[in-house]
Amino acid sequence: MIPNQPIGASELIITDKGCIYHLDVHPDEIAPTIITVGDPGRVATVSKYFDRIETKKAHREFVTHTGYIGNKRLSVVSTGIGPDNIDITLNELDALVNIDFNTRLAKEEHTSLEIVRMGTSGALQADIPVDTLVVSTFGIGLDNLLHYYNYEENAEVSFIRNAFVQHTALENAAIKPYMAEASIHLVNKFPAREGYVHGITVTCPGFYAPQGRQLRLAPAFPNLIDALSGFTSGQHRITNFEMETSAIYGLGKLLGHQCLSISTIVANRQNKTFSNDGAASVENLIKTSLELLVQ
Repeated sequence: MIPNQPIGASELIITDKGCIYHLDVHPDEIAPTIITVGDPGRVATVSKYFDRIETKKAHREFVTHTGYIGNKRLSVVSTGIGPDNIDITLNELDALVNIDFNTRLAKEEHTSLEIVRMGTSGALQADIPVDTLVVSTFGIGLDNLLHYYNYEENAEVSFIRNAFVQHTALENAAIKPYMAEASIHLVNKFPAREGYVHGITVTCPGFYAPQGRQLRLAPAFPNLIDALSGFTSGQHRITNFEMETSAIYGLGKLLGHQCLSISTIVANRQNKTFSNDGAASVENLIKTSLELLVQ
């Protein structure tokens, strides 16, 4: 963390209405528990389960609804796709609760948010069928976002990441993976007995070649799917990949927040299958996970 001095107007951009720049949300309009979704249209799919909604905001791809389920206050925020959008979302959510917008100073008392991603993903194991719900115990990033921050892994994470690097040989192609863990407190809310599969999630910086797909351009790593699916470290294996989890976990750890990513599997890349009803799969993810989150 940097020394506590006023943050300049070009660094912390506050609108004339007192809102953070991209999210366009006022500090009073964000809840302690936040659900993130990629698709702006999915925000209402989550908030329809709220007993009441007190705030609705929309700016670019960032849509925010804040309300209550019972006595629990929640926000649902759309991030858009990819680690770059997570950089914006996580930093601005943190600023809303941990920076005084009047003095532009970091608050003396730190607020730790609960941030739960609910999204779609592709399975990398043949025994994980489409429409399965997966909890990401760790996120491995193939993007470069965390390399712009002073991020340090703990011993367990470093051990697994080093084994992953050796197994995949991705660093030979100047890809430097990083790794971060989920909040154990939140992981335990979504146990296997409730139908959730636990495993490592790989975060990719794109949808096509970065996830081993080929249209008119041949991927530089044609064996990427097999390399990822074949990795194990002790009891850990890679279950799926998507485009946000590792960035959420890494920034969340640096900023002192509790983070979790839950995915519904809409494609199995080993079996080459796709969900017959992706909307129903997402609906099941949201409904089932909300019930456990608010308990």
